[in-house]
Amino acid sequence: MSTVEFYFDFGSPNAHIAHIRLPEIIARTGATLVPKIMLLGGVFQATGNVSPMNATFKVPYIRTDMARFIAKYKVPFRMNPHFPVNTIKMMRGAVVAEEEGFLPKYMDVCFNAMWADRKNMADDATIAEVFTAGGLDPAHIAKRSAEDAVKDKLKLYTGAAAERGIFGAPTFFVGDEMFFGQDRLEFVEEALKGQSYAPPKKGAA
Repeated sequence: MSTVEFYFDFGSPNAHIAHIRLPEIIARTGATLVPKIMLLGGVFQATGNVSPMNATFKVPYIRTDMARFIAKYKVPFRMNPHFPVNTIKMMRGAVVAEEEGFLPKYMDVCFNAMWADRKNMADDATIAEVFTAGGLDPAHIAKRSAEDAVKDKLKLYTGAAAERGIFGAPTFFVGDEMFFGQDRLEFVEEALKGQSYAPPKKGAA
């Protein structure tokens, strides 16, 4: 069975679009989805990359292009007025959720809060309100998120992502083949079905 690794940060609107689109791809291919946690700001720092939203001349086109995908795939989406949001609390919480076995539910709650309900998910009171409404335990998640082991694991995940060649979100891997951006999900799906358009690796026969 094929596997797709999904590197994400809740601060990426395109990661939200990918999160909505991926279940249908998984259903069509029978693949296994493996969410991979990283702190996007840490990846930017490690790689020297910056958010595309920092290139102000690109922003109007980026928003128009996102709107195309949102409309085509009927993605629940409203631009968050608090963007860019510091996601470190949410991403540490994701580590807790992964360790305790509720990461899929946690991802649904956080992505929806960020990109459908337009919540300020850097604010402690808002996080607690959102988690409670989503059936999560905000006090427990906050307590565990403050543990050094959780903080260190997020740093480890982020460093490993950068070392793997990741420079932004969302990023996907099917085997060793990397795909960047939710607009590459067509190629992800084809790779899961055994079709790759990647050029041969150096040294390959």
